[in-house]
Amino acid sequence: MIIMIAAVAENNALGKNNELVWHLPNDFKRFKALTTNHHIIMGRKTFESFPKPLPNRTHVVITRQENYQPEGCIVVKSISEAIAKCPKNEDSFIIGGGEIYTLAMPFADVLEITRVHHSFEADAFFPDINKDEWLLVESETNIKDEKHLYDYTYETFVKA
Repeated sequence: MIIMIAAVAENNALGKNNELVWHLPNDFKRFKALTTNHHIIMGRKTFESFPKPLPNRTHVVITRQENYQPEGCIVVKSISEAIAKCPKNEDSFIIGGGEIYTLAMPFADVLEITRVHHSFEADAFFPDINKDEWLLVESETNIKDEKHLYDYTYETFVKA
């Protein structure tokens, strides 16, 4: 399956200046648990926002840059080429950024969204989730605490 995974604010904000604008440790743990030992597809800017490649994952990086070849990564030029590089019988995760999510939406089977219950100034946004095309099948709300400044909800959508 092709799974898009993202933390998304109420106004669909993803981040600003190639960084997240919130810190939710539990969401990082969930992201790690879901994506470890899988292929992860991302745009070049998302890849470059990491201090180093994420451990125990195969990185598939989409870029228009010629001769871009970070060590240990699969580099492709399109979302369809990225998906073709992933094993057909395993889950693969699309992890951003905003442009990649928009391009990947037609290919996705599942959306794993962490909805951050706040609006933020941003320059990258998640595409609208069309409620006619996507069915919310699971929802788990988490209340802010000393480590999480915002309430947030894990939402799982499947194609309707």
